[in-house]
Amino acid sequence: MADNQKDTATPDYTMGYDDVLQTLLKRRSAATNAAYLLPHLKPGMRVLDFGCAPGTISMGLAEAISPGELHGVDMEASQVDIARAASVAGGHENAVFHVGDVTKLPFEDNFFDAAHCYALLMHVPDTMAALAELKRVLKPGGIIGVGDFIGDSSFIEPKTILNGIWPMIFRLFEANGGHSQLGKELRGRFSEAGFVDIESAGTFESFGSNADTPGFKNMMFDYVLAPAMADSIVTLGIATQEEVNKWREEVVVWESDPSVFAGVAWGEAIGRKPT
Repeated sequence: MADNQKDTATPDYTMGYDDVLQTLLKRRSAATNAAYLLPHLKPGMRVLDFGCAPGTISMGLAEAISPGELHGVDMEASQVDIARAASVAGGHENAVFHVGDVTKLPFEDNFFDAAHCYALLMHVPDTMAALAELKRVLKPGGIIGVGDFIGDSSFIEPKTILNGIWPMIFRLFEANGGHSQLGKELRGRFSEAGFVDIESAGTFESFGSNADTPGFKNMMFDYVLAPAMADSIVTLGIATQEEVNKWREEVVVWESDPSVFAGVAWGEAIGRKPT
């Protein structure tokens, strides 16, 4: 854990807000990344989407509960601005977006019927503080749905030195106070936080077609291994510059191989606040 993260519950967002990441975030939607929650939503509900980023999932949630209220929260003002613009462009008048901290939400107790996040809790150093705050703002019987990274189950094929990127990413998460395996721990964390009726499942975000593999290559080459991120990796002693350079070379070779396949593993969990 980085020194500036030892005594804080709020995240130092490992992934940043690079244009390449924004392209990846645009792949996400409620239909594909909140499918575990959608069957539990009904028109007229009030729903929180925390860590909403540019709102690509939020829009689908807003549609599912219309004319109910969708409140999106993100700590990054630029992401909130993008989400607001998208809601206006899409005609989602029931969606409202706020800049905020998941451990100090600007809502009264028992305010929401449901709360959701995707790829957010894994960046929050104090997971239990965040879950306690989410439990506070949920109504009795309210539902929580979360999807998060399972680092150990993610893969790159064929196996090359490129696979060494995964342990590096895990260490980078941990240096920022994050949790690279949280997706498989969600059921236990929910139980510890006092939620009930908890169910967990898992999915893969796959990169296995000619259309998808360039996106994975770009994520690694132009984002994870880009100079700005590489400087942090080297400064923190997570990897050497030579290792970064080799990975950059390898990912270009990897993309040209017609047999390549990569998958990012996600754990999902649903639970309820006791009545």
